[in-house]
Amino acid sequence: MQQSLANQSSDRIRPRRRQFFSAACAAAAAVSFTNPTTLMAADPFARHGGPRFRIGLAAYSLRNYFSFMKGKSRTPDASGKAIDMVGFLDYCVDQGFEAAELTSYFFPPDADSQYFLELKRQAFLRGVTISGTAIGNNFTLGAGDKLDREIETALEWIDKAAVMGAPHIRFFAGTAKQLDEHPQRLDQAIEAMKQCAQRAGEKGVFLGIENHGNLRPDQLLSIIQAVDHPWVGINLDTGNFHSEDPYGDLEKCVPYAVNVQVKVSMKKPDGTTYPADFDRVAAILRDSNYQGFVILEYEDDAPYDKIPAATAELRKSLA
Repeated sequence: MQQSLANQSSDRIRPRRRQFFSAACAAAAAVSFTNPTTLMAADPFARHGGPRFRIGLAAYSLRNYFSFMKGKSRTPDASGKAIDMVGFLDYCVDQGFEAAELTSYFFPPDADSQYFLELKRQAFLRGVTISGTAIGNNFTLGAGDKLDREIETALEWIDKAAVMGAPHIRFFAGTAKQLDEHPQRLDQAIEAMKQCAQRAGEKGVFLGIENHGNLRPDQLLSIIQAVDHPWVGINLDTGNFHSEDPYGDLEKCVPYAVNVQVKVSMKKPDGTTYPADFDRVAAILRDSNYQGFVILEYEDDAPYDKIPAATAELRKSLA
């Protein structure tokens, strides 16, 4: 008799993980080898084998050097080399990254299917994996034309991600402030995400809901549980929990991660920044048996000068 994936993975979850899972999730659904689509996405993802990390760089790290920003042309910062997306792929090759996250903000406004197909071709020829793309949507605006446009744009980007071969797209659910002031908007955000999840499942693209906008773990996990879709998980940004215990917040959310973005700095609740502990981040990822992309998203000053050292530090911690 074939053993279910859910049962196979349970032995790999450490006792303290079991305690969290039992409090956060319903009982795991049995998943057979012959019908893997029965996987319940509201449960932590089942992983086969030990932790595996594929290191990449987010185009957002070099955001000041692109000629476009959210569809508008601009003059790149003169402090470093101006680049386009192919130039960014070349930079990833030069720095030894396996993957490149192509942030949507920096594509030319007239980018069409042929553009994305050519970008896919250029990445393949360089041996660089397109790990995903990222959009800046907001689903907690409240019902109306603005929310409808946000959903329409998000659906379009799912299609574009599929064309360029990006297996993951970073989504913002909204902001904690808007949810705290208008609790009913959580239901609206969930319904919007469900619409996108249906399209994502059809296209084979994972949606990673990011802990952006000061979302707390309880808010983020409630969205994951409510959307309950096998192509939806968390895009876990290590610098986006501005709490007294950000590493504890990361531990709560990492079982649902489909992509991880690592920042070199973290923020306290008062906005004060301090260096991220890469060793501690790496331990959390190993402890949760995370498998997948770990993307450096450098947001500090002098990226061209400092990305190489930050990358070396990240590699050392993840080794």
